[in-house]
Amino acid sequence: MSKVKVLVFSGSIRKAPFNKKLAAVAAQSAETKADVTLLDLADFPLPLYDGDLEASDGLPTNVKKLRRMFDEHDAFIIASPEYNGFFSPLLKNTIDWISRSDAEEPDLAPYKRKVAALLAASPGGLGGLRALPGLRQLLSGIGVLVVPSQLAVGGAMNVFDEDGQLKDESWQPKIDSVVEDLVRTTAALKA
Repeated sequence: MSKVKVLVFSGSIRKAPFNKKLAAVAAQSAETKADVTLLDLADFPLPLYDGDLEASDGLPTNVKKLRRMFDEHDAFIIASPEYNGFFSPLLKNTIDWISRSDAEEPDLAPYKRKVAALLAASPGGLGGLRALPGLRQLLSGIGVLVVPSQLAVGGAMNVFDEDGQLKDESWQPKIDSVVEDLVRTTAALKA
């Protein structure tokens, strides 16, 4: 059986956000168990979802590229920032655009039979935890199986160094555990 293919990304496009750092550390963890693609949503700018824009112009080129990437992977690791107790508008917009049909596939096709793991990081004590239930609900509602384990990294300014590596190594086994849960669940579903 082929290795599980995992797409890892952050719901932030800031230059050095904690969630991009967390996504990169999770990608490194997954590389020992899966084929991993680390995606930066900043490389795929999208307009705000607008049904009239979609009707008049079709899917933007970057949506088509992202749909292909999501289609080619079995699982997702998403590191979500928390904005006012919810996941980022960027993440919602991306998920919405990718859910739209194109000439080749119906709505939601890139999400069907996929598995996801959720992570969050924040300078606050809750570590972005409040963003994860809404994201879990959204993904579950469009056909993604979200693994039960998740991780919220509080005090993130003390967890990552400037290069994005863990300076508090006590988080590595926690990240590894969520990644392992994702890979094991996805492999079992593929078998």
